[in-house]
Amino acid sequence: MSFIGNLIWFIFGGVWLALGWFVVGVLWCITIIGIPVGVQCFKFARLALSPFGKDVVYGYGAFSFIINVFWIIFGGIQLALGFSILGFLLCLTIIGIPFGLQCFKFAKLALFPLGARIVRI
Repeated sequence: MSFIGNLIWFIFGGVWLALGWFVVGVLWCITIIGIPVGVQCFKFARLALSPFGKDVVYGYGAFSFIINVFWIIFGGIQLALGFSILGFLLCLTIIGIPFGLQCFKFAKLALFPLGARIVRI
């Protein structure tokens, strides 16, 4: 079932979402300090290509907390808001509910990218 969900996700927007995460990762990697965030963005770009069958596990530390605060200030809130609105709109239809739930997963990830790990379910 996750293969079909990933295929539909990939065709109808997963590529653009992954491209967005990739571009943000490149921009963060321009600075030395932003490299850890950029590497996380590259991981999330790969997740954006096929999110079904995968989950995100959060583990926080002092370094992750500090960088997440900067991330939230410089774009995390806007990303999370966009994913939340898209997830809500997708959940209005029965067919869109699984895709809306994936958007909510990305909304939380957009708020707290550092300290997050991607695991297979």
